[in-house]
Amino acid sequence: MIKGEKTYISSLGLATPHFEVKQNVAGEILEAHTRHILSDRSRSVMQKLFAHPSINSRSFALDDSQSIFNEDPDSRIERFTKWSVALSSEAVTKALDGAGILVDEVKVLIVNTCTGYICPGISTYLIEKLGLSCNTRAYDLLGSGCGGAIPNMQLADALVKQGDGGAIVSVSVEICSATFQMADDLSLIVSNSLFGDGAAAAVLCQQRDGLELVDSESYYVPKDREYIRYVHKSGQLYNQLSVRLHDHVRKAAAHVVNNLLSRHSLGIADIAHWALHTGGEKIINSIRDEIGLSEEQLTATRSILSKYGNMSSPTVFFVLKKLIETGMDADDFCLMVAFGAGLSAHACLLRKV
Repeated sequence: MIKGEKTYISSLGLATPHFEVKQNVAGEILEAHTRHILSDRSRSVMQKLFAHPSINSRSFALDDSQSIFNEDPDSRIERFTKWSVALSSEAVTKALDGAGILVDEVKVLIVNTCTGYICPGISTYLIEKLGLSCNTRAYDLLGSGCGGAIPNMQLADALVKQGDGGAIVSVSVEICSATFQMADDLSLIVSNSLFGDGAAAAVLCQQRDGLELVDSESYYVPKDREYIRYVHKSGQLYNQLSVRLHDHVRKAAAHVVNNLLSRHSLGIADIAHWALHTGGEKIINSIRDEIGLSEEQLTATRSILSKYGNMSSPTVFFVLKKLIETGMDADDFCLMVAFGAGLSAHACLLRKV
Protein backbone atom coordinates (compact mmCIF):
# COMPACT_ATOMS: atom_id res chain seq x y z
CA MET A 1 0.00 0.00 0.00
CA ILE A 2 1.12 3.52 -0.75
CA LYS A 3 1.30 5.90 2.16
CA GLY A 4 -1.21 8.71 1.96
CA GLU A 5 -4.03 6.63 0.46
CA LYS A 6 -7.57 7.19 1.64
CA THR A 7 -9.11 5.70 4.76
CA TYR A 8 -12.34 3.69 4.71
CA ILE A 9 -14.66 2.45 7.43
CA SER A 10 -15.21 -1.13 6.31
CA SER A 11 -17.49 -2.32 9.08
CA LEU A 12 -19.10 -1.43 12.39
CA GLY A 13 -19.86 -3.67 15.35
CA LEU A 14 -22.16 -2.78 18.25
CA ALA A 15 -22.75 -4.28 21.68
CA THR A 16 -25.03 -3.51 24.63
CA PRO A 17 -25.64 -5.37 27.90
CA HIS A 18 -28.56 -7.79 28.01
CA PHE A 19 -30.11 -6.10 31.07
CA GLU A 20 -32.62 -3.74 29.44
CA VAL A 21 -34.94 -1.58 31.50
CA LYS A 22 -37.98 0.33 30.28
CA GLN A 23 -37.69 4.01 31.10
CA ASN A 24 -40.82 4.19 33.23
CA VAL A 25 -39.66 1.19 35.28
CA ALA A 26 -36.20 2.74 35.74
CA GLY A 27 -37.89 5.88 37.04
CA GLU A 28 -39.96 3.92 39.54
CA ILE A 29 -36.91 2.02 40.81
CA LEU A 30 -34.85 5.18 41.20
CA GLU A 31 -37.63 7.06 42.96
CA ALA A 32 -38.18 4.20 45.41
CA HIS A 33 -34.51 4.30 46.40
CA THR A 34 -34.00 8.05 46.51
CA ARG A 35 -37.26 9.71 47.59
CA HIS A 36 -35.83 10.29 51.07
CA ILE A 37 -32.98 12.47 49.72
CA LEU A 38 -34.90 14.47 47.10
CA SER A 39 -36.82 17.69 47.57
CA ASP A 40 -40.38 17.85 46.28
CA ARG A 41 -39.15 19.95 43.35
CA SER A 42 -36.41 17.46 42.44
CA ARG A 43 -38.83 14.55 42.66
CA SER A 44 -41.21 16.37 40.35
CA VAL A 45 -38.43 17.08 37.84
CA MET A 46 -37.32 13.45 37.94
CA GLN A 47 -40.85 12.19 37.29
CA LYS A 48 -41.21 14.48 34.26
CA LEU A 49 -37.84 13.43 32.85
CA PHE A 50 -38.57 9.72 33.13
CA ALA A 51 -42.03 10.20 31.63
CA HIS A 52 -40.70 12.02 28.56
CA PRO A 53 -41.41 9.97 25.41
CA SER A 54 -37.97 10.56 23.81
CA ILE A 55 -36.47 7.55 25.66
CA ASN A 56 -38.28 4.22 25.82
CA SER A 57 -35.56 1.95 27.24
CA ARG A 58 -31.88 1.72 28.17
CA SER A 59 -29.41 -1.11 28.77
CA PHE A 60 -27.12 -1.40 31.78
CA ALA A 61 -24.05 -3.44 32.65
CA LEU A 62 -25.73 -4.87 35.73
CA ASP A 63 -27.05 -8.24 36.85
CA ASP A 64 -30.12 -6.70 38.46
CA SER A 65 -31.67 -3.31 39.21
CA GLN A 66 -30.78 -3.31 42.91
CA SER A 67 -27.03 -3.94 42.96
CA ILE A 68 -26.09 -0.44 41.80
CA PHE A 69 -27.46 1.17 44.95
CA ASN A 70 -25.09 -0.62 47.34
CA GLU A 71 -21.95 -0.69 45.22
CA ASP A 72 -18.64 0.30 46.83
CA PRO A 73 -15.88 1.96 44.75
CA ASP A 74 -13.80 -1.22 44.47
CA SER A 75 -16.78 -3.25 43.22
CA ARG A 76 -17.62 -0.48 40.80
CA ILE A 77 -14.23 -0.42 39.06
CA GLU A 78 -14.27 -4.22 38.97
CA ARG A 79 -17.64 -4.07 37.21
CA PHE A 80 -16.35 -1.39 34.83
CA THR A 81 -13.37 -3.58 33.91
CA LYS A 82 -15.47 -6.72 33.40
CA TRP A 83 -18.12 -5.09 31.24
CA SER A 84 -15.93 -2.69 29.27
CA VAL A 85 -13.82 -5.63 28.11
CA ALA A 86 -16.82 -7.90 27.46
CA LEU A 87 -18.78 -5.35 25.44
CA SER A 88 -15.70 -4.10 23.57
CA SER A 89 -14.65 -7.60 22.56
CA GLU A 90 -18.17 -8.38 21.34
CA ALA A 91 -18.26 -5.18 19.27
CA VAL A 92 -14.78 -5.82 17.81
CA THR A 93 -15.65 -9.41 16.89
CA LYS A 94 -18.79 -8.25 15.07
CA ALA A 95 -16.87 -5.53 13.25
CA LEU A 96 -14.08 -7.88 12.14
CA ASP A 97 -16.60 -10.48 10.98
CA GLY A 98 -18.48 -7.81 9.04
CA ALA A 99 -15.28 -6.71 7.31
CA GLY A 100 -14.10 -10.26 6.66
CA ILE A 101 -10.88 -9.54 8.52
CA LEU A 102 -9.00 -11.98 10.75
CA VAL A 103 -7.56 -10.99 14.12
CA ASP A 104 -3.99 -11.44 12.85
CA GLU A 105 -4.63 -8.72 10.26
CA VAL A 106 -5.23 -6.10 12.97
CA LYS A 107 -2.17 -3.91 13.35
CA VAL A 108 -3.50 -1.14 15.61
CA LEU A 109 -6.10 -0.99 18.37
CA ILE A 110 -7.43 2.33 19.71
CA VAL A 111 -9.82 2.42 22.67
CA ASN A 112 -11.52 5.47 24.14
CA THR A 113 -13.58 5.78 27.30
CA CYS A 114 -14.39 8.37 29.94
CA THR A 115 -16.40 6.36 32.48
CA GLY A 116 -13.60 4.44 34.19
CA TYR A 117 -9.83 4.27 34.57
CA ILE A 118 -7.75 1.10 34.73
CA CYS A 119 -4.03 0.57 34.24
CA PRO A 120 -3.04 -1.19 32.06
CA GLY A 121 -5.80 0.06 29.81
CA ILE A 122 -8.73 -1.72 28.22
CA SER A 123 -6.69 -2.25 25.04
CA THR A 124 -4.35 -4.75 26.71
CA TYR A 125 -7.28 -6.80 27.98
CA LEU A 126 -8.69 -6.88 24.45
CA ILE A 127 -5.37 -8.02 22.99
CA GLU A 128 -5.50 -10.97 25.38
CA LYS A 129 -9.22 -11.77 25.04
CA LEU A 130 -9.39 -11.48 21.26
CA GLY A 131 -6.07 -13.18 20.59
CA LEU A 132 -4.52 -10.19 18.84
CA SER A 133 -0.80 -10.17 18.20
CA CYS A 134 1.30 -9.07 21.15
CA ASN A 135 2.98 -6.71 18.67
CA THR A 136 -0.28 -4.84 18.11
CA ARG A 137 0.14 -1.11 18.58
CA ALA A 138 -2.35 -0.15 21.28
CA TYR A 139 -3.60 3.28 22.34
CA ASP A 140 -5.93 4.14 25.21
CA LEU A 141 -7.64 7.54 25.00
CA LEU A 142 -9.29 9.03 28.09
CA GLY A 143 -11.43 12.01 28.95
CA SER A 144 -13.05 13.04 25.65
CA GLY A 145 -16.57 12.44 26.96
CA CYS A 146 -19.50 11.83 24.64
CA GLY A 147 -17.57 13.09 21.62
CA GLY A 148 -14.66 10.66 21.99
CA ALA A 149 -15.40 8.40 19.00
CA ILE A 150 -14.38 11.02 16.45
CA PRO A 151 -10.97 11.92 17.94
CA ASN A 152 -10.43 8.16 18.10
CA MET A 153 -11.10 7.91 14.35
CA GLN A 154 -8.91 10.93 13.66
CA LEU A 155 -5.96 9.05 15.16
CA ALA A 156 -6.94 5.91 13.25
CA ASP A 157 -7.15 7.87 10.01
CA ALA A 158 -3.64 9.26 10.48
CA LEU A 159 -2.25 5.81 11.27
CA VAL A 160 -3.97 4.18 8.28
CA LYS A 161 -2.44 6.74 5.94
CA GLN A 162 1.07 6.21 7.25
CA GLY A 163 0.78 2.47 7.72
CA ASP A 164 1.45 -0.75 5.84
CA GLY A 165 -2.09 -1.66 4.84
CA GLY A 166 -3.09 -3.51 8.01
CA ALA A 167 -6.47 -2.99 9.62
CA ILE A 168 -7.01 -0.57 12.47
CA VAL A 169 -9.78 -1.08 15.00
CA SER A 170 -11.31 1.91 16.80
CA VAL A 171 -13.32 1.09 19.92
CA SER A 172 -15.55 3.38 21.95
CA VAL A 173 -16.90 1.90 25.17
CA GLU A 174 -18.70 3.46 28.11
CA ILE A 175 -20.10 1.94 31.27
CA CYS A 176 -21.99 5.06 32.30
CA SER A 177 -23.68 3.16 35.12
CA ALA A 178 -20.22 2.81 36.70
CA THR A 179 -20.40 6.55 37.43
CA PHE A 180 -23.88 6.38 39.00
CA GLN A 181 -24.43 8.83 41.83
CA MET A 182 -27.59 10.29 43.29
CA ALA A 183 -28.22 13.41 45.35
CA ASP A 184 -30.61 16.35 45.38
CA ASP A 185 -28.74 17.69 42.36
CA LEU A 186 -30.32 18.43 38.97
CA SER A 187 -27.16 17.32 37.09
CA LEU A 188 -27.38 13.84 38.61
CA ILE A 189 -31.15 13.60 38.13
CA VAL A 190 -30.78 14.43 34.43
CA SER A 191 -27.84 12.03 34.04
CA ASN A 192 -29.74 9.17 35.62
CA SER A 193 -32.64 9.69 33.22
CA LEU A 194 -30.45 9.80 30.13
CA PHE A 195 -27.35 7.58 30.12
CA GLY A 196 -26.95 3.90 29.30
CA ASP A 197 -24.08 1.47 28.64
CA GLY A 198 -22.67 0.21 25.35
CA ALA A 199 -19.71 -0.27 23.02
CA ALA A 200 -18.99 0.18 19.34
CA ALA A 201 -16.08 -0.78 17.11
CA ALA A 202 -15.08 0.37 13.64
CA VAL A 203 -12.64 -1.34 11.27
CA LEU A 204 -10.63 1.19 9.26
CA CYS A 205 -8.28 0.34 6.42
CA GLN A 206 -7.12 1.34 2.92
CA GLN A 207 -9.38 -1.16 1.19
CA ARG A 208 -11.90 0.77 -0.93
CA ASP A 209 -15.13 -0.36 0.65
CA GLY A 210 -17.87 1.00 2.89
CA LEU A 211 -17.49 4.66 3.83
CA GLU A 212 -14.60 6.90 2.84
CA LEU A 213 -13.40 9.10 5.66
CA VAL A 214 -13.15 12.35 3.68
CA ASP A 215 -12.21 14.81 6.42
CA SER A 216 -12.86 15.72 10.05
CA GLU A 217 -12.87 18.76 12.29
CA SER A 218 -12.71 19.39 16.04
CA TYR A 219 -13.46 22.49 18.07
CA TYR A 220 -12.67 23.07 21.75
CA VAL A 221 -14.09 25.76 24.02
CA PRO A 222 -12.14 25.44 27.32
CA LYS A 223 -13.90 28.44 28.86
CA ASP A 224 -17.11 26.38 28.79
CA ARG A 225 -15.51 23.38 30.51
CA GLU A 226 -17.72 23.59 33.59
CA TYR A 227 -20.93 23.19 31.58
CA ILE A 228 -20.27 19.50 30.93
CA ARG A 229 -17.70 17.40 32.72
CA TYR A 230 -17.03 14.80 35.38
CA VAL A 231 -15.91 16.14 38.74
CA HIS A 232 -14.33 14.14 41.56
CA LYS A 233 -16.01 14.01 44.95
CA SER A 234 -14.66 11.70 47.65
CA GLY A 235 -12.64 9.93 44.99
CA GLN A 236 -15.61 9.17 42.75
CA LEU A 237 -16.91 10.58 39.47
CA TYR A 238 -19.96 12.85 39.46
CA ASN A 239 -21.48 14.01 36.20
CA GLN A 240 -21.86 17.79 36.01
CA LEU A 241 -24.33 19.12 33.43
CA SER A 242 -25.51 22.71 33.16
CA VAL A 243 -29.17 23.49 32.53
CA ARG A 244 -27.84 25.89 29.84
CA LEU A 245 -25.71 23.23 28.17
CA HIS A 246 -27.84 23.15 25.01
CA ASP A 247 -27.05 26.82 24.30
CA HIS A 248 -23.32 26.16 24.35
CA VAL A 249 -23.39 22.82 22.54
CA ARG A 250 -25.50 24.11 19.64
CA LYS A 251 -23.02 26.91 18.98
CA ALA A 252 -20.00 24.61 19.13
CA ALA A 253 -21.69 22.00 16.92
CA ALA A 254 -22.71 24.60 14.34
CA HIS A 255 -19.17 26.01 14.33
CA VAL A 256 -17.51 22.66 13.66
CA VAL A 257 -20.10 21.63 11.05
CA ASN A 258 -19.87 24.90 9.13
CA ASN A 259 -16.05 24.88 9.17
CA LEU A 260 -15.87 21.33 7.86
CA LEU A 261 -18.49 21.75 5.14
CA SER A 262 -17.17 25.09 3.91
CA ARG A 263 -13.72 23.57 3.47
CA HIS A 264 -15.27 21.24 0.88
CA SER A 265 -17.64 23.82 -0.63
CA LEU A 266 -20.62 21.89 0.73
CA GLY A 267 -23.81 23.09 2.34
CA ILE A 268 -26.34 21.50 4.68
CA ALA A 269 -28.47 20.43 1.70
CA ASP A 270 -25.54 18.45 0.24
CA ILE A 271 -25.47 16.05 3.20
CA ALA A 272 -27.87 13.18 2.64
CA HIS A 273 -27.37 11.51 6.04
CA TRP A 274 -26.78 12.91 9.51
CA ALA A 275 -25.32 10.81 12.34
CA LEU A 276 -25.92 13.20 15.22
CA HIS A 277 -25.05 12.13 18.76
CA THR A 278 -28.06 11.52 21.01
CA GLY A 279 -27.20 14.17 23.58
CA GLY A 280 -30.78 14.40 24.82
CA GLU A 281 -34.02 15.86 23.51
CA LYS A 282 -33.28 19.50 24.31
CA ILE A 283 -29.78 19.37 22.81
CA ILE A 284 -30.96 17.57 19.67
CA ASN A 285 -33.65 20.19 19.13
CA SER A 286 -31.22 23.05 19.73
CA ILE A 287 -28.71 21.73 17.19
CA ARG A 288 -31.50 21.02 14.72
CA ASP A 289 -32.66 24.62 14.88
CA GLU A 290 -29.15 26.12 14.87
CA ILE A 291 -27.90 24.15 11.87
CA GLY A 292 -31.21 24.00 10.04
CA LEU A 293 -31.90 20.27 9.95
CA SER A 294 -35.26 18.66 9.26
CA GLU A 295 -36.95 16.09 11.47
CA GLU A 296 -36.47 13.54 8.70
CA GLN A 297 -32.70 14.02 8.95
CA LEU A 298 -32.90 13.21 12.67
CA THR A 299 -34.85 9.96 12.34
CA ALA A 300 -31.86 7.72 13.07
CA THR A 301 -30.72 9.85 16.01
CA ARG A 302 -34.15 9.81 17.62
CA SER A 303 -34.50 6.08 17.02
CA ILE A 304 -31.25 5.32 18.86
CA LEU A 305 -32.12 7.74 21.66
CA SER A 306 -35.45 5.96 22.14
CA LYS A 307 -33.95 2.47 22.31
CA TYR A 308 -30.67 3.12 24.14
CA GLY A 309 -30.65 6.64 25.56
CA ASN A 310 -27.26 8.33 25.52
CA MET A 311 -24.40 5.81 25.82
CA SER A 312 -21.81 8.59 25.63
CA SER A 313 -19.04 8.07 23.05
CA PRO A 314 -20.24 4.85 21.28
CA THR A 315 -23.65 6.35 20.52
CA VAL A 316 -22.72 8.17 17.32
CA PHE A 317 -21.57 4.82 15.86
CA PHE A 318 -24.97 3.35 16.71
CA VAL A 319 -26.62 6.17 14.76
CA LEU A 320 -24.22 5.66 11.83
CA LYS A 321 -24.96 1.92 11.80
CA LYS A 322 -28.69 2.68 11.72
CA LEU A 323 -28.18 4.95 8.71
CA ILE A 324 -26.15 2.29 6.90
CA GLU A 325 -28.86 -0.29 7.52
CA THR A 326 -31.54 2.13 6.31
CA GLY A 327 -29.61 2.53 3.07
CA MET A 328 -27.08 4.84 1.46
CA ASP A 329 -26.52 5.40 -2.24
CA ALA A 330 -23.06 5.54 -3.80
CA ASP A 331 -21.42 8.96 -3.37
CA ASP A 332 -23.90 10.02 -0.67
CA PHE A 333 -22.31 12.22 1.98
CA CYS A 334 -22.86 11.50 5.67
CA LEU A 335 -21.84 13.78 8.51
CA MET A 336 -21.09 12.41 11.96
CA VAL A 337 -21.45 15.02 14.71
CA ALA A 338 -20.58 14.42 18.36
CA PHE A 339 -19.91 16.68 21.32
CA GLY A 340 -19.05 16.50 24.98
CA ALA A 341 -16.53 17.33 27.66
CA GLY A 342 -14.03 20.03 26.93
CA LEU A 343 -16.42 21.65 25.97
CA SER A 344 -15.84 20.12 22.56
CA ALA A 345 -17.56 19.36 19.28
CA HIS A 346 -16.40 17.08 16.49
CA ALA A 347 -17.56 16.34 12.96
CA CYS A 348 -16.50 13.71 10.45
CA LEU A 349 -17.41 13.85 6.77
CA LEU A 350 -18.00 10.44 5.18
CA ARG A 351 -18.85 9.38 1.64
CA LYS A 352 -20.47 6.11 0.58
CA VAL A 353 -18.40 4.20 -2.00
